[in-house]
Amino acid sequence: MSRAAWAASAPATSVTRVPRRCAKTTGRPGAPALLETVGCKSGRLRRTTVGNGLKGDTFWVIAEHGRHSAWVRNIMANPRVRVKVNGRWRKGAAYLMLDDDPIARQRELDPFNARLVRFFGTELATVRVDLDPEKE
Repeated sequence: MSRAAWAASAPATSVTRVPRRCAKTTGRPGAPALLETVGCKSGRLRRTTVGNGLKGDTFWVIAEHGRHSAWVRNIMANPRVRVKVNGRWRKGAAYLMLDDDPIARQRELDPFNARLVRFFGTELATVRVDLDPEKE
């Protein structure tokens, strides 16, 4: 059985339920956001649940595992991304900020998410997404 067929037929586990539940709450202000990248090897769209780091037209994310995160490698290969934040999709360009202090940056973001990232993180790195201006 192929990996895709197995994943489609497998019962939902807590690992798959969490991102689905988070995706349902992305319409609320302060709720988690979805970051959509293009896979660097497959070319397929990949979605990752991230903390809501929206500050004006800039979206900040702290990668728990730095360059080892698949979504960070995807950004390094193709910086064009989409972010679903506060219920709306926005396009932008993402950049890995190696000279930025992720701990200091987290002080400006959601404190609960910041604690989780620091607890589980092994190599914190800051990612800045410059969002395209919204059309009115």
